Amino acid sequence: MSRPSTFSFSRLLIVHIVPLLALARVSVSLFLMPKTLVGLPDFDDGISLLGDATLAGAGSHVQVTRPSASSSGFLQWPMPFQFVDPSSASPTSFSSEFAFSISPGNSDGLALVLFPRDFKLGAEAFGLSGDHRFVGVEYDTSMNEEVGDVNANHVGVDLGNFRSVSVWNASSIGLVLSSGEKLKSWVDYDGSSKRLEVRLSKFGDPRPYDPIIAYSIDLLRMWRHKDVYVGISSSNGDSSQTISIYSWRFKLRKVAMSMHSLPADPHGYASEHGKLHKKGKCPLVILAGVIFATGCGALLAFLGLFLWAFFANRHTVFPVECPVHPADFKYEKINVVEGKDAEGGKH
Repeated sequence: MSRPSTFSFSRLLIVHIVPLLALARVSVSLFLMPKTLVGLPDFDDGISLLGDATLAGAGSHVQVTRPSASSSGFLQWPMPFQFVDPSSASPTSFSSEFAFSISPGNSDGLALVLFPRDFKLGAEAFGLSGDHRFVGVEYDTSMNEEVGDVNANHVGVDLGNFRSVSVWNASSIGLVLSSGEKLKSWVDYDGSSKRLEVRLSKFGDPRPYDPIIAYSIDLLRMWRHKDVYVGISSSNGDSSQTISIYSWRFKLRKVAMSMHSLPADPHGYASEHGKLHKKGKCPLVILAGVIFATGCGALLAFLGLFLWAFFANRHTVFPVECPVHPADFKYEKINVVEGKDAEGGKH
């Protein structure tokens, strides 16, 4: 994260909305007259565009930052929500997916941010203070050693500050966030397992089964019954890097009380190390295993029957059939003549 103070909602307020409130601790609810997305097939209706964020490409996508230095923008989902259902006390889960591209350059990139209604804006990156109630998933294209960035090409989970508690190096699979290529990300939170998962792939590829980040955090314990907002934030610092959003969907899910599990960390809302948990086997893998085992069983059965038939037939004696043809036999009378003794004959 380059220069944490580069992009902030305070700057948005200074440049675009209410200059007199720039030095005050202003709630997000004070943003005035935002542009609103309605009727776009790839976006939820009611998403607000703040700062430099504007429709581009004949309405096909949102360009969050301009191709000039010190540009910043923000997309805000229209409705606040709570991580507990007031009527049933069931925890709330959410799923978010969005497609984006980041042009080459050295800037903060973008972040999916969750924050409560009464969160007070600060002067740090993305306009957020060190309040522990802030949660962000950053797609960072700058290297900032002060916050422990691994490189200028990583995805991380931030809690209240920009030293990521869990990081994934995009270079590990040859993916470059700031290549200008369209990418797609999925961010899911399960209220029962208290698990935040992040997935990323090239646009058009299927949703990956394994997450690149899986982090244990109890957002219900963190915010309880407070209203929470979600948005996508971006800034380009001193570069002319542009960030574009091609689609964004955000869905809430309620978890039945009978599905509750114990907290991932009963002593805190966040796991200290955000360990990656292995998930169960994929149904397709299980199906392939069953088919393979069935095939092997059938092959063994066939082989057994073949060997049984082979050895059983080796010891069987079959009668040899010879052709029989009728034949005629002729019988003749035989006369036996007894001659005289030759001793009296002349010599």
